[in-house]
Amino acid sequence: MTDELGIPDAVAEAMREELPAVAEQTVGAIVVEVPSYADAFSGEMGRTIENAVQLALGGFLELASAGGGDASTPIQPALDGAYALGRGEARSGRSMDALLGAYRVGARVSWRHMAASGVRAGLSAEQLARFAELVFAYIDQLSAASVAGHTDELATSGRVRERHLERLANQLLGGGPREDLVAATERADWPAPRTLTAVILPEARVRGALASLDRRTLRSTDDVPGLTSSGELVVLLVPDAEGRSRPALMRSLGEREAVVGPARPWDEVHSSYARALRALQLGLTADGPEPLDTEARLADLVLCADETALADLRAQALAPLADLGAGAREKLTETLRAWLLHHGRREAVAAELYVHPQTVRYRMGQLRELYGGRLEDPRTVLELTIALGAAGTGRRAGTTSPSHGRHSGR
Repeated sequence: MTDELGIPDAVAEAMREELPAVAEQTVGAIVVEVPSYADAFSGEMGRTIENAVQLALGGFLELASAGGGDASTPIQPALDGAYALGRGEARSGRSMDALLGAYRVGARVSWRHMAASGVRAGLSAEQLARFAELVFAYIDQLSAASVAGHTDELATSGRVRERHLERLANQLLGGGPREDLVAATERADWPAPRTLTAVILPEARVRGALASLDRRTLRSTDDVPGLTSSGELVVLLVPDAEGRSRPALMRSLGEREAVVGPARPWDEVHSSYARALRALQLGLTADGPEPLDTEARLADLVLCADETALADLRAQALAPLADLGAGAREKLTETLRAWLLHHGRREAVAAELYVHPQTVRYRMGQLRELYGGRLEDPRTVLELTIALGAAGTGRRAGTTSPSHGRHSGR
């Protein structure tokens, strides 16, 4: 027996014989006093816990009655079991509150029954007091081992899940078979929403944006296809921001420089990203510090789908004006554009150009001479509308990022 505690072997043996009953009563008390374990400790799991309690207390008695041991220090198998129990709690989604409560209840019940056994077996008052001290020190070390296991499991699972979420974001941006995307959501433990909206914004703005966005929002890693300024721009995939929720998304982004794609079914969000990326590459910007909403710039995006084709169309449509002087060509081009956009309403054209209606009439006469009957041809009118509508946006293609300069928006 130890010098510090000195439990006689006969007393230890008498206490050991009662361990099955003590373990059963301990588990019963935990189920009553820690309700979250009522189901977990039932059936086969309850019997497993009873065995674990017996082993832990048996290990303590072994230390308390063997020479050279410190009864306040759990033997390694008991420590390993407590550590594994903490990890299991984390995997089950429970906090340490319930487990630590179970330890407290277990220590109290175990001590009460073991002390009674010790008294019946002849343990002195001094030995009993020392025994109580060491029992609770023993339980404290088991609790600490469980806390360590719980913390390690959360850290490990958190890192693993974060990697899975990053891979899922990049996989969604790249597109792919739906079954592969579903499998990726399951690996990441990420509940798929109805829709996702792609948002491109500077890395420096991400933290502030995430604070006000849906907690399911996914974030890309550095190797996003299409983004050349790696590390400077990030793609966020925002769940269920369609319809009436879209204005809320724009407000959440506030004055952060961002490009917002359309909402798409979650497994088709690569098309939302493609739209936002196209707007970024074209240098489209909002008229102020607010985010660029690609849904408000669809005409620009359509007109700029093929820059060279648009340039050829414009040159072809305006060919009748090519031989005019620069000043005359500019005036007639402005007049023709306003005439098309206002459907020939002379007063509206004059108001836009700040000229007299008679001036509009004169210029339109010149245009009819140059174009002949083609101004009545629907196909010609369509081509001129596209060519001059694109010219009227006042923007030119270019590549920029939300954080590096602005191109004129209109």
